[in-house]
Amino acid sequence: MILVTEATAPVGQRLVEELSDAHAATTAMVPVQAAAQDLPPAVGYIEATLDDPPSAEVLREFDRVFLTSPAREEQVELEVYFVDALVAAGHRPHVVKLAADGFQDPDCRVRFMRNHRQVAVHLEGTGLPVTYLAPGIYMEYLLAATDAIREQGLIPAPAGDGRVAFVAASDVAAVGARALASGDPGDIHVITGPEALGYADVAARVSAVFARQVDYADIPVDQARRDMREAGVPEWHAGGMIELYDWISGGACDEVTDTVRAVVGEDPRPLEHWLNEHRGAFMFHASGASTQRF
Repeated sequence: MILVTEATAPVGQRLVEELSDAHAATTAMVPVQAAAQDLPPAVGYIEATLDDPPSAEVLREFDRVFLTSPAREEQVELEVYFVDALVAAGHRPHVVKLAADGFQDPDCRVRFMRNHRQVAVHLEGTGLPVTYLAPGIYMEYLLAATDAIREQGLIPAPAGDGRVAFVAASDVAAVGARALASGDPGDIHVITGPEALGYADVAARVSAVFARQVDYADIPVDQARRDMREAGVPEWHAGGMIELYDWISGGACDEVTDTVRAVVGEDPRPLEHWLNEHRGAFMFHASGASTQRF
C-alpha cells in the first residue's frame, strides 16, 4: 500500500492519478475531508498532516510513502516530525522523498534546496530505505508571471542569461510513480525537461503559443524583491526566490538529463505543450501570491 502526502499539491495530485491509472493500491493524505473530493474514485484517503500524522497502527499499513511538503520556513521541522512518526511506528517503509536538484550539492545555498538537504540528512540517520526525486525548476513557476505577461507583455526575472531545464510537474509525478512501484532505495533521480532555456527563449515560446509579443525583462534584484513584497509573497519565500535566481544566473540549472525517458519510457513534456495545457491560467489567472506546493 502506498501513502501519498500532500496529495492535492501539483506533484501529489498528478502522482495519485498516475498510481490510480496503474491500479496501485494508494491512499491520499489530505488535511480535511473536502480536499478529497477530486481524488480518483479508486483512491482512498485519510485526514492527517505532517505535524498531526496518522496513528502508528495506520502508518504500519503502508510499505511505501511519498514524502513532500510546501516550500516554507517550517518545511524541515514538518517533514522530520513525520519521518520520526514513521520510525516510532516500528515500521520501515520505502520513502520516496520529493526534493529539488541542488539539494545534493553542499555548496548550494538556496534555502529551498538547503531544507531538502537537512531532511535528507535526517532520513539517512534513521536507516529507512529512501529514494530521492530531484527535479529542476518547475514549469509551474512560470505561472507567477501570468499577470505581467497579460498586462505588460513581460516576463520579469533577475535571472541574467541563466538557462533552465524547466520540467513539468506531471513528468516529476510520472517518475515518482515508477520509483514507488519498483525503484531501488538509494537512487537520486535528477529530473529535467527536454532542453535548457534562457528566459528570453521562454518569452519567445510564450509569444508563439499565445500569438502576442512577450519579452523577457532582466530586472534588478531589488526590484524583484519589491515586486514580490507588493504581491504578498512571504519574506522567507521571497528571499529564497532571490537565491534561486542567483543560482540560475550562475549557470547551475542548465543541466538536461534523460531521467524521464529512462524511467518512464517517454520524452519529457516540452514547454510549448505545457503552455497549451495551461492556456486558461495564462489568460484568466487571478492575481495574488501563494507558496509553491510540490
